[in-house]
Amino acid sequence: MAINVYDPCADGVIESGTPAENSFAESTGHWILAAAILGSTITFIDGAVVGIALPILQKELGASVSEAQWIVQSYALMLAALLLIGGSLGDRYGSKTIFAWGIFVFAAASVGCGLSADISQLILARTAQGIGAALLVPGSLAIISQSFPKEKRGSAIGTWSGSTAIAAGFGSVLGGWLIANFSWRLIFFINVPLAVIVLLIVWRRVPESRDEKQAKSLDWTGATLATIGLGGVVFGIIEAGGRGFGDGLVTASLATGIVALLLFVVVEWHSPAPMIPLELFRSKTFMGANLLTLLLYSALGSVLFFLPFNLIQVQNYSTTAAGSSLLPFILMMFALSRWSGGLVGRYGSRPPLVVGPVIAAIGFLLFALPETEAASYWTSFFPAILVMSFGMTVSVAPLTTTVLGSVATNQAGIASGINNAISRTASLLSVAVLGIFMLQTFSADLDRKLNALEIPAEIRLQVEGGKNALAALKIPENASDESKQTIRQVVNESFVTGFRLVAYIAAGLALLSAAAAWWLIAKK
Repeated sequence: MAINVYDPCADGVIESGTPAENSFAESTGHWILAAAILGSTITFIDGAVVGIALPILQKELGASVSEAQWIVQSYALMLAALLLIGGSLGDRYGSKTIFAWGIFVFAAASVGCGLSADISQLILARTAQGIGAALLVPGSLAIISQSFPKEKRGSAIGTWSGSTAIAAGFGSVLGGWLIANFSWRLIFFINVPLAVIVLLIVWRRVPESRDEKQAKSLDWTGATLATIGLGGVVFGIIEAGGRGFGDGLVTASLATGIVALLLFVVVEWHSPAPMIPLELFRSKTFMGANLLTLLLYSALGSVLFFLPFNLIQVQNYSTTAAGSSLLPFILMMFALSRWSGGLVGRYGSRPPLVVGPVIAAIGFLLFALPETEAASYWTSFFPAILVMSFGMTVSVAPLTTTVLGSVATNQAGIASGINNAISRTASLLSVAVLGIFMLQTFSADLDRKLNALEIPAEIRLQVEGGKNALAALKIPENASDESKQTIRQVVNESFVTGFRLVAYIAAGLALLSAAAAWWLIAKK
């Protein structure tokens, strides 16, 4: 007989199944959400803060644009490649267990990041962070999906989205302040106390859940091919920005990656226990939601990667101000995510997943408007961030709800892993590909502007030799004060030209994601 039980994510009561299940929900619902939110918060904070820190890391560690990209991409690569394993491990051995291991590995790797002596050590530690994140990210959503009834899952995910967003926003402001007043190293150490709190909650309050029907063996062949494939393609694209596509190392890396990804599809098709159950993609809704994810997160990831460079190196924002610039995004996600999560129940998945990306596209276009030395933040970047934020807020919670709702409950872990892997891969590839567009546009525009300047040939050669640093390009010390000022101005203008191209492409990708939702996601 169904009885009424308090739902921690909704006002009032819900109907559930057995008394044992209802008692479980009543006594653990708050703690489950707390663990999932705080665990995910660690990765969200880290992603936001590292983005703000990149211009400082590039300067202090003497990194090129390619090396700065690898600070982000080494983490994103491991996360994207291993998320599927993380989801599968949770389904087989228990979401709680794998989630807890992910928290521990992430915290230990964060300490390694904070203690790094050079760029190579930092990239290595960031790689380890990605491994930990791959274990904990799918586990957090799987725990929610397995613990809340389907009709209330959207509100639960909305609560998770909003809470992690506000925590990440606070973390980005705190991180910017720590960088400005102390050291970039502290932004990694703040993960440790959060990790300890999460582990205590998980150990004492979160029950275990696993799919007993799942095979205990893992698809290590598929996992290896996915890692090699993504690694080869991403490494080749990033290095192509500086070496060119004709370089032997770039060609070999791209070829290896493409072959490995093709073999991955073949292996998954024939594997008795595949890392990606290809039958999931027989659902048009599941396929459409993941295609939307690929396109929309490609747009978001590319803009948010280059935005801190624009704010700090071109617009002369402090790291604290740059970290605070995205607060409207965070606050809107916090305020409206629960509302947007409920849109699926009221209108179905398609309307918010069409309207949201269209609004986001308008926001991306607005990023192309500010000039160098832009006017007040409130009249330059704030309108773009506000519109983009609303579009993403309308999209995110319904997207996650749609993905999890399109599969069986016992496949929540792998479905979450697939969708998260696609979102991370989208950002990974878009930053690598648009990094090439950015560098080529910057270089061509800078050459054109230098041709119009009357500067000594020696000075010009020094400037051209530093173009791979983009806006962090060092102005030659032997140039006159007037020339230094002029060169800095044209460097900043060329960066803005490249950033505008990124914004235009992002808007196009967002519109394509809306089209994917319209054609593939089922009506209510």
